[in-house]
This record gives sequence, structure tokens and C-alpha cells, in this order.
Amino acid sequence: MNGLQQYQRINAQTSITDADPHKLIQLLYSGALERINMAKAKIQARDYDAKGRLILKAIDIVAGLRGFLDKERGGDLAERLDALYEYMEKALWQANAHNDIEKLDEVSGLLRSIKEGWDGIREEAMSQQQAI
Repeated sequence: MNGLQQYQRINAQTSITDADPHKLIQLLYSGALERINMAKAKIQARDYDAKGRLILKAIDIVAGLRGFLDKERGGDLAERLDALYEYMEKALWQANAHNDIEKLDEVSGLLRSIKEGWDGIREEAMSQQQAI
């Protein structure tokens, strides 16, 4: 492993250790988007083994996001997010099976939209967390 990769891994581990729950979700969104972008590059480079590993990691991250949903407290919004995450998982499986960059772009767009909303409520989430 080269120095840059070691630095990135240590930086990511430090970010996770120091992160609050809201930040952890932000890191998951970023991680999924990063893996999808890397998978697109691997498709273009015809490195299908690496592409498959990256997409599987993205699927795992989306499944993790889905698992964090609190359907009791989140109500209808949590249910809709659950359905959207399920759709993304299926789309990523299809993209993996067919080397479909358009499907990867579609999932990236959906993830970016959700991440932007999540990023936008950071202050509110932090104030609620401090009140607990």
C-alpha cells in the first residue's frame, strides 16, 4: 500500500472515531458516492473484478443506511427512504450485472439529493442531540 492510501485510511478511521451520529451518516453517504464513482472508472478501464468489489461495498453502505432508519420515530419519511434505499440496492445489483454506468449515475444522483438534505439539517440535528 502506498503512502497516500495509508494516509487516506488513517484519515478515514480518525473521522469515524471522532464523528457524532449525524456525521457518521454523512460519511456513509460520501463513502457510497465515492465507491460508485470508482466503480464507474473501473468499468471504463475494464477492471470488472474491482468494479464488482466497489459496487458490493456501495450496496453494503446503502443497506447500512437502510438499517439505521427508525421507522417508529421516522414515520412516513422513514418508510419512503426505506423504499428508496431498496430501489438503490436493486439498481446497484443491476449496474453490477450489466456494467451499466447510467444506473450508477442514477443511484449517485439519488444519494446526492438525500445527502444534500441530510447536510442541510446538521445544525438542527446537533441542537437536538445536545438537548438529550
